[in-house]
Amino acid sequence: MINLITMKKTFKELSEQKFISPAKFCEEIENIVKKNPEFNYIEAIISFCEEKEIEIDTISKLITKPLKEKIKRDAIELNYMKKTSRAKLPL
Repeated sequence: MINLITMKKTFKELSEQKFISPAKFCEEIENIVKKNPEFNYIEAIISFCEEKEIEIDTISKLITKPLKEKIKRDAIELNYMKKTSRAKLPL
């Protein structure tokens, strides 16, 4: 009986690590930026994906509108995008 409970707990922990909601993803990125002031949001996302072994191409559905705006701001500051109202991230 104990093994079954342990297995369920382990499965739950593993599924939480692999499947993440947009809100949880945003929270994780915000925490990375707060803990590492030298990181911008783009670097935080790359760091998170490398740490969790997630393909960067697969996270577009996890990016919330507020996070997208912060990424856009960073991209403009880093001259990855022009400062226009029509600039659009490819997400």
